Amino acid sequence: MLVGFSTNDDAGVYLLGEGLALVETVDFFTPVVDDPFTFGQIAAANSLSDVYAMGGRPLCSLSIVGFPEKGDPEILEQIIRGGLEKMNEAKCTVIGGHSIRNDDMQFGYAVTGLINPFQIWRNVGAQVNDALLLTKPLGTGVISTAIKKERAAGASIEAAIASMSRLNRVAAETLHEVEKKTGQRSIHAVTDVTGFGLLGHAREMALGDPASSLPAVSLEFNCHAVPLLSGALEAAREGMIPGGLKNNREFLRDCIGFAPGIPEENRALFFDPQTSGGLLVAIAEEAAESALAMLREHGIQAAHIGRVLPKSSPLLGVV
Repeated sequence: MLVGFSTNDDAGVYLLGEGLALVETVDFFTPVVDDPFTFGQIAAANSLSDVYAMGGRPLCSLSIVGFPEKGDPEILEQIIRGGLEKMNEAKCTVIGGHSIRNDDMQFGYAVTGLINPFQIWRNVGAQVNDALLLTKPLGTGVISTAIKKERAAGASIEAAIASMSRLNRVAAETLHEVEKKTGQRSIHAVTDVTGFGLLGHAREMALGDPASSLPAVSLEFNCHAVPLLSGALEAAREGMIPGGLKNNREFLRDCIGFAPGIPEENRALFFDPQTSGGLLVAIAEEAAESALAMLREHGIQAAHIGRVLPKSSPLLGVV
């Protein structure tokens, strides 16, 4: 086992032989949108994301289904079709799965990928003076809550769905290109931003891994540099706060400091639980601008949102 659960990494990695390892992950959840086909797409993109965040290539998957006994089978068919379409886009073969009767509808995948054991991106390893990049805007949690309460604008819904259903494949492939171009390990840590929100996953990145001689660091974010989905600020301002956001805020309260004057709605979005969020990347400062340019050339809405500092208290800061 090359990567296990000691640092809450995005996926496990198991060595097969010289130059080859497996990367393994599983994820499933209840619907975040009304349309079943779209829900299937989002669930698949979310399940695949952990493999991309480790630097791996998805190979095959198994579907996981929970569906009400008296549910409409046409809805289930559309969910599976949506997931299959996204898996085909990722060139990841669906080789089977398992379903159970369940009062709550649930869908997702266990995904197996291949990875070079010498090119693993872990969620720890960020180095002082690294730049922090983010490859997708924030706000899917508050917008999903607004959708449930029928208070989301059409433009917000479209933006959130487009973001959640977009694979992190192109972003990951582009980051590999960056390292090939620089000829060195310029990418020091990567994680995908999902249920723990930007700050929750940033905390894991900041803690380091003493067992691997990776020291703890502090992360500083520029509030106004963080990209947001259309309508996200308005949803937060109007109180469209999911339960997960409140839990994240409570868990992180002792390790985060906000500069005075940052509006409450902006603060909330740093804790917002994301579905199929973007990649948070700690990259050598000298490679950051080149990486941003390459990501944007490939249609990725990436942004330079902060920097890595020597460990201090609080562990995370927003200015």
